[in-house]
Amino acid sequence: MSELNKPYLPKDFIETAEGLCFAVVQQGTEYCDGQEKVLCFLRYIKRDAENNSPWHKVTTDPANEYLRRHYPEYLHYSAMLDAHVHAVSTGRIVYHHSPRQRLQQVLSSQFHDKVEQDLYDLCLLFQQYGLDLTQAGVTGSILIGAQKPNSDIDLVFYDQEQFHQARAITAELIDKGQLGALSDKDWQESFARRACALNLQEYVWHECRKFNKALFNGRKFDLNFIDGQVNAEPIVYHKYGEMTVQCKIIEDQHGFDYPAKFKIDHADIETVVCFTATYTGQAFVGETVEIAGLLEEAENGSIRLVVGSTREAPGEYIKVIKCSE
Repeated sequence: MSELNKPYLPKDFIETAEGLCFAVVQQGTEYCDGQEKVLCFLRYIKRDAENNSPWHKVTTDPANEYLRRHYPEYLHYSAMLDAHVHAVSTGRIVYHHSPRQRLQQVLSSQFHDKVEQDLYDLCLLFQQYGLDLTQAGVTGSILIGAQKPNSDIDLVFYDQEQFHQARAITAELIDKGQLGALSDKDWQESFARRACALNLQEYVWHECRKFNKALFNGRKFDLNFIDGQVNAEPIVYHKYGEMTVQCKIIEDQHGFDYPAKFKIDHADIETVVCFTATYTGQAFVGETVEIAGLLEEAENGSIRLVVGSTREAPGEYIKVIKCSE
């Protein structure tokens, strides 16, 4: 699963010699102080091998504090994003965990724990309905073998058509009873993890329309899309403050991308960009939305509204206030 010479994509994990595992958050690399760095965020720390899992998962604040105390060189201000993230120079990466290779490893192996077995069986079900998984992957805890008995399954698709096909199959299989819709308890747990700016009822209403998550054998799985095409030269943005707007969605072609992108009918702002999975696929063409985010201006003068300007992004959201007629 180690391919140090391939593009680094969001949902990939990179590992350092110190036993730190970071989730990639930005496609490609950024040059800083003469080094090529991968923008990422610390997610796992390797601990005593006598534990059931060698990896310990960390949330945002503990991750930042751990790096401040032990490895401040991985704390990074990105001029490209105008944000504080983590970054690892390519020379310090000892392992590049590829979601595609990890999924193929699970599919070709005869030895699975319960989580991997559910992943294997779910993939077989998708394949029975015509889904090509040769370019799909699996991320999250399964990617590095850190899954626990109750872990979710996080599938990644690198082809937009296949991703939407997976969503359509998921909707069909929920209707047929071959997949389960999330229960009220599942939604409450999901909502609690997200800590989003919507209330529970608003959150569930938006999520139920997306068909990018369901239950298989009682285990929750998520469908994610990453555009694997190498981006053009990165654009530098500068933040200019908070803003809340009400507008209409006029293009949603990239609404499930990472980051998600929506074009809006607004006098000054052309695009809304969303870096948090909570609001991926949140609205569709013709719907009127309320969006709270951070205004950013590019060097070329274009203006965008960003939702998810920080990892938790408190107070930032996308909410449908009127459906299309």
